[in-house]
Amino acid sequence: MSELVTGDAVVLGLRPAKLPSRALALAIDLVVVWIAFILVSIGLAIATAALDEAASAAIAVATFLLVLVGAPIAVETLSHGRSLGKIACGLRVVRDDGGPIRFRHALVRGAMGVVEILMTLGVVACTASLVSARGRRLGDVFAGTLVVRERVPAGRGVAVPPPPPWLVGRFAGLDLSAVPDELWLAIRQYLTRMHQLDAEVGRSMAERLAGELVARTGVPAPPGVPAAAYLAGVVNERQARDARRVFATAQGAATGHGPVGAGSGPATAIGAVASAAAAGSAAPAVSVVGDAPATRVESAGSRSPGDFGVEESGGSRPGTGFAPPA
Repeated sequence: MSELVTGDAVVLGLRPAKLPSRALALAIDLVVVWIAFILVSIGLAIATAALDEAASAAIAVATFLLVLVGAPIAVETLSHGRSLGKIACGLRVVRDDGGPIRFRHALVRGAMGVVEILMTLGVVACTASLVSARGRRLGDVFAGTLVVRERVPAGRGVAVPPPPPWLVGRFAGLDLSAVPDELWLAIRQYLTRMHQLDAEVGRSMAERLAGELVARTGVPAPPGVPAAAYLAGVVNERQARDARRVFATAQGAATGHGPVGAGSGPATAIGAVASAAAAGSAAPAVSVVGDAPATRVESAGSRSPGDFGVEESGGSRPGTGFAPPA
C-alpha cells in the first residue's frame, strides 16, 4: 500500500501496479498501436504512391508521430489515464496526489515513452520500474504520475466508523437525493482516515464537508453535534436506506413479486446483511472505484462514540466541548 497525501491532507491508500501487470498492459497497447500504424501506413502508401521520395518520407514520419506517439497521448488524456491495456489489466494512471491526469501529464509520459519504450524496446522502462519503490518508469517520474491498481478486493476496504448511538436514526427524514457521489466519496475518505490527520486539520476538514452536506440537504446540522459525528450519522443513515432497499428487493424476488431471475440464495444472503444492518452492526456502503459508484458490504468496525469527540458515558472529551444532547 502506498500512502499519498492530497492537498487537503487526506491520506489515500493506493496500490501501485507491479511490473508484470504494467508489462502486460503495455504489450496490449503496443499490439493495438502497431496494428493501427501498419494499417494506416499501408493505406497512405497506396494513396501517395505518385508522390516523390521526400514527400513519402515526410508522410511516414508524420504517421509515426501521430499514431505511435500522439494516439496514446490522446487516449490517456481523454480517458483520464486508462488505455485499452490498462482497462484490461485494471490499471489507471493518476497524479502523485491521487487525482486524474491531464494533457501535460500524458504528453510528458508519451514523449518519454518514445525513448524508454519504443527506441530501447522497453529495457529502460523495465529497469526504471524495477528500481523504483512504486514501480514508476522515467515518464512517470518526470510527469509526476503513478500507475495504480483500480480493482482491489472489496474485503480489504476500510470500514466507515459508526456514529454515536444517540445519533442513529436521527437523520431519518433527511433528503439525501441532492448529495453527489463526489461528496459522499470525500466524506467516506475523511471518516476512514480522520485518525491519521492532525487534529486541527481534521476538524477544519470535517467542518467544511459538513457545510457542503448541509448546503446540499438544506437542513442545518443539529446544534452541539461535532462535525465528524454529524458526517458519520448521515453516512450511517444512507447505508441503512441502501440496506432497506436491497432487503425489499430481495424479499420481492423471493415472493415472486421482485425482479425476474433473482434466486433465493442471493436473496437470503442479502437479507442477512440487511438484517445485520438494521441491528446496527453492518450496512452496505457506497464506494467509488474509478468513475462509477459500486455497492460493497463492509463491517462497521469497533469504533466507539469517543472517536467523534463524545464519550460513551455522556460527557465530553477534554478539549472538544461537545456532549450529547440531554
